[in-house]
Formats: sequence, structure tokens, C-alpha cells
Amino acid sequence: MLMPKRVKHRKQHRGRLRGAAYRGITVAFGEWGLQALEPVWLTAQQIESARRAITHNTRRGGQMWIRVFPDKSITAKPAETRMGSGKGAPDHWVAVVRPGRILFEIAGVRDEVAVEALRMASQKLPIHTKIVRREEVTKSGQQGDGYQNAPVAAVAEGNQE
Repeated sequence: MLMPKRVKHRKQHRGRLRGAAYRGITVAFGEWGLQALEPVWLTAQQIESARRAITHNTRRGGQMWIRVFPDKSITAKPAETRMGSGKGAPDHWVAVVRPGRILFEIAGVRDEVAVEALRMASQKLPIHTKIVRREEVTKSGQQGDGYQNAPVAAVAEGNQE
């Protein structure tokens, strides 16, 4: 499972999941990406499950990037414990994901394989997601082929290269 090697503080405040992501919102490394459409705390187990689905569907071909990391500790008190006596012990780790964040990226496989792998990974996650393609910018600075974070429906209709 993904988790930090060491942290400065074991227990964190819960925080709030308001607003959209302003970092990590473009496909930066691969050709295809999986973009979150809702705010969520993604657990390390959910990230690992989606990673395994992508690896299985690409038959370990190509390259994959995980763009989120579970660095927030979530505490839990034991069952049937009375109120009080402080905050519980760290239980698991989550990644704070806001709408627009790219979760996974894939490159080096055929488009159909990449889309299917990301679709299978999205089935493992507790939120709605969108499969997006890398923004292609030409030398003049104009949008390349209109795929700037285009949903997969536009690609499936026959606009492929």
C-alpha cells in the first residue's frame, strides 16, 4: 500500500473538501488520463485497486503514472469505546482529491487499450471520473486536434488518428 515513509505529525485535522483542484489538472506525463469529477478522500486501498486494474488491462505494457499520493492520516477509535480520552490512533491513509484532479495517466499502449484500462480503473473508485486525452499544442500555440481534455465519447465516435 502507498503511505508516507515518515511524517512530521501523526494526526491531522480533517480539513474541508471545498472548491476545485488548481494543481494537477492537466495530463502532464502520459497520453490518456483519468480525471476526478467529485471531491473525495481516496484511500490507499482504492488507489492500489485501480492501479492493479490498469496494470491487468494493459497486460503490463506501456507506462503508467499515479498522480495522487495518500499523505493524510485518518484516525479511528476502537469499537465500543467511551467518549473522550483523546483522538484515536492513525487507522489508514488517504489522498485528498478535488474535482478536476488527474488521478492516473497512461502512455505507450493503443488508444482502445488505454481507454478500456482507465474505464476499468474508474469502476474501482468511489467517484465519477472522466477519461481525458493529452492536450496537444501546435507550434503556433493553437489547440492541436481538439482533444484538450476531451471526453472519451468524442474519441469513440471515430475522431481517432
